[in-house]
Amino acid sequence: MNRVLQHLGSKYPIIQAPMGWIARSKLASAVSNAGGFGVIETSSGEVENCKAEIKKMSDLTDKPFGVNLPLLFLQDDSMVDFCVSHGVKFVTTSAGDPSKYIETLKYAGITVYHAVPSVQGAVKAANAGVDGLVVEGTEGGGFKNPEEVGLLVLIQAIRKELDLPIIAAGGIVDGTGMAAVFAAGAEGIQMGTRFVSSKESPVHDNFKNKILDSTIQGTWILNKTSKPVIRALRTDFTKKIHEAGVMEMNDMSNIQDLYFGGDMNAAPALSGQSVGLIDEVKSVKDIIDQTVLEFNETCNNLSNFKLEV
Repeated sequence: MNRVLQHLGSKYPIIQAPMGWIARSKLASAVSNAGGFGVIETSSGEVENCKAEIKKMSDLTDKPFGVNLPLLFLQDDSMVDFCVSHGVKFVTTSAGDPSKYIETLKYAGITVYHAVPSVQGAVKAANAGVDGLVVEGTEGGGFKNPEEVGLLVLIQAIRKELDLPIIAAGGIVDGTGMAAVFAAGAEGIQMGTRFVSSKESPVHDNFKNKILDSTIQGTWILNKTSKPVIRALRTDFTKKIHEAGVMEMNDMSNIQDLYFGGDMNAAPALSGQSVGLIDEVKSVKDIIDQTVLEFNETCNNLSNFKLEV
């Protein structure tokens, strides 16, 4: 058993990304029940709703799950205290300095992985005392590092500096991608866009269909000279932002109208380059089962391939 599996306690080292508003109990419980590891988001800022979603998980699954804490966006300590008091065993932290809450979380026996987009961030997180890393390559959707470093390069660069367990994130939708990042040094994967386009995902069919219709050139990195830098689908809405080279924060304000109302021009549709590899809406169980099967087949095929020395 690898280190990520030891920390997660799930059947497979396949983690669902903590997408704002989307990563709630319906999707997260489906992932956990299928052998993966569901994660409840708190980045939406809907504190009481997110607490309720964490409570719902115990009714929907008896399998392990986790919670994401976006440090810069936490209004106060209440969500951290809630995780501690409600027996959460695994937390991913992001968007900030993990040292802020690491002692509180670790004292409560909670395993902490911090999301990093750079070697420098990985070293800083390791020095803060985290148990592992979620390494985010530029291929992934959502909020990005303006320094665009591909996932395979980033994993190898971090592995040269550190020996912490790594969950790879960005552009992974199947067992081939999983095998590739394991070869580079990861011990688990995180998938976002693939689960957004699953049957159990709560988003509108317009969003799912747009993912299916997109190619690997179907996303843009936006707002590269300012903050936040994001990767999103190419739409009429994001075309204007791309051409202007800058994004106003209120451009994100109607994102729920996109997610749940189906208005693809209400806000940027946060998605990874992996949209070009997704051509079917599948159940979470089928996604995980097929990923594992393809991972094993890929590894078996590689074991038979050797170069003469």
